[in-house]
Amino acid sequence: MNVEVAVVPAAGRGTRMRPATRVVPKAFIPVVDRPAIQYAVEECVRAGAHEVVLIVDPGVGVLAERHFWEEGPLPGLSDVKITPVVQEVPHGLGHAVLTARQAVADRPFFCVLADNIPRPGGDVLPGMADAFHDTSVVCLRRLTPEFLERYGVIIPGTWRTEEVVEVQGAVEKPGAAHAPSDLGLIGRYLFTPDLFGILENLPPGYGGEIQLTDAISKLGEAGRCLGYVADQDLLDVGNPLGLLEASTVLGLSHPEWGAEYEAYLAGLVDLL
Repeated sequence: MNVEVAVVPAAGRGTRMRPATRVVPKAFIPVVDRPAIQYAVEECVRAGAHEVVLIVDPGVGVLAERHFWEEGPLPGLSDVKITPVVQEVPHGLGHAVLTARQAVADRPFFCVLADNIPRPGGDVLPGMADAFHDTSVVCLRRLTPEFLERYGVIIPGTWRTEEVVEVQGAVEKPGAAHAPSDLGLIGRYLFTPDLFGILENLPPGYGGEIQLTDAISKLGEAGRCLGYVADQDLLDVGNPLGLLEASTVLGLSHPEWGAEYEAYLAGLVDLL
């Protein structure tokens, strides 16, 4: 399945990263040598997308345009159309995705959260595209109990392969006591455009917001959603510890500085 357009919701307020996000938008905090949002765009392009819609807060669209185009296109992105779309009021992730409706039109699309970055060589979008057969596909990971109150969790149905399962429903942040499974939604999606009609009619859910998880549940109930189980975790750069861990993993794999950084860390360990 060739997916030509992707949506990157990047309008979060970044409360887990305060005070850094008092001025700098969360998606523009650097991870090694580029902001998190650039990793998301590059991931989408590696999966075949040549158009990326960025959902941003008011005032951040200009910053996005400056970063991606002001001094000319970034390496590897010269043929990519990058379009900022403003989410005027923060009504939740589902509402953020809905704001991309006009730009996406009637095409299937990747949806990639900039908070999470795949490990080097660990892209999941191609596997999701392979699982796509005119139904939406969501990426899943098996979660330990403490994470079941932080992520949406699916109600699994029939397993079609060892890594693809039918999604019968989903619950936002249920906690270990109420989770219908240990299969959590980890911020990578491939949606059919019928998602927009569902989002448009959703009432507020968890936290009083329009929840993307609730729309996924509706798709699952209609037999319109599959889950693709990834074999490794993504790096969470939406919290300080996760940012440190991601910077280390990505720094060690950097083609220019990785070896020197590894030597530095080895020396640092010897001093501790």
